[in-house]
Amino acid sequence: MSVTTRAGDDALRQLLSRQLEVITRHQALAAGVTASSLRHRLGAGNSWQSLMPGVYLAATGTPTIIQQQMAAMLHAGRGSVITGPAALQQHRIRGPAADLIDVLIPASRRRQNAAFVRLHRTTRMPKRVWRFGPLYYALPARAVADAVRDLTSLRDVRAMVADAVQRGACTVPDLSAELDHGPSVGSKLFREALADVADGIRSAAEGDLKDLLAKSGLPMPLFNASIYDDNDGSFIARPDAWWPDRGVAVEVDSHEWHLSPHDHTRTLERQRRMGKRGILVLPSRPARSAPSPPTS
Repeated sequence: MSVTTRAGDDALRQLLSRQLEVITRHQALAAGVTASSLRHRLGAGNSWQSLMPGVYLAATGTPTIIQQQMAAMLHAGRGSVITGPAALQQHRIRGPAADLIDVLIPASRRRQNAAFVRLHRTTRMPKRVWRFGPLYYALPARAVADAVRDLTSLRDVRAMVADAVQRGACTVPDLSAELDHGPSVGSKLFREALADVADGIRSAAEGDLKDLLAKSGLPMPLFNASIYDDNDGSFIARPDAWWPDRGVAVEVDSHEWHLSPHDHTRTLERQRRMGKRGILVLPSRPARSAPSPPTS
C-alpha cells in the first residue's frame, strides 16, 4: 500500500512540475487524490487554491501570469492556444493591457468563459504555435490580428501593427495574410493600419505625423525611405519622412525608439550625414505640429 501511495505522490508531483503547479480536478483525482483529500487541500488556510471552477493552484499566494495562463489552457482543453494581448506580451510586442486571457479553441468545442479566461471558437486553429514550456501561444501575426479587433482607435491599432513589424516579430505579408483569412467584422482599422505600415510607417509617432500632414494639405513624403548618394551610391540615411524633390527630411522625436544614448548617437550621426549632403533635416513632435517643408 505504501508503494502505491508513494507512486501516486510521485506522479502528482511530476504533473504539477510540468504544469507550473496548476492542475484540474480530473487530473488530481486521476493521480490518486481522493475527493475528501481534495476538499481538505482547498480548505481555508490549506495549501491549494481554486483559480476557477475545476482548476486549482497547488500553492498559496498570488498566482503568476504564466500560472494563470496555464490555468486558462487547462480550462480550454487540449490543443488550445493563447492569443491576443497575452501572446503579444510573450512576443515582446506592445499591446493593450488586458485583464482577460484570450484562448483559441476549435469551433466544435463547447466550453464557456470562466474567471479571467475568454474563449474564442474558431475554424482557423493555428497550425504552428510558439511554445514556452507547457504553454502554447499564437505566432505574432495571429496574435496581432486577434488583439486589434478589440481596439477602437486607429492610432492604437497602428502602433501595435507598426511595433510588430519594427521589432521583426512578423512581416507586412504575414499580417496581410491574417487580415485576408480572418473575419471581416472589426477589420477596418486593421486594414487601414496595415496600409500605413506597408507605406513605411514604423511607429505611432510617425502615424501621427502622417495624419497631421494629411490635414495640412502638404504633399505626402516617403516614410522611412533609404537615401543614397547620387555620386558614389553610398547609403546616407533612412529618415522618418523624406521629400526627395525638396531635399527635406523629417526626424520624428519619438520616445518609443530613441531613448538610449546609443540611439541618440546614431540619430546625430544620421543627421550629420544628411546635413553634409545639403539635406535640410527638420525635427518634429507630431503630437504638436507638422513640419512645413520650404517651397522651391
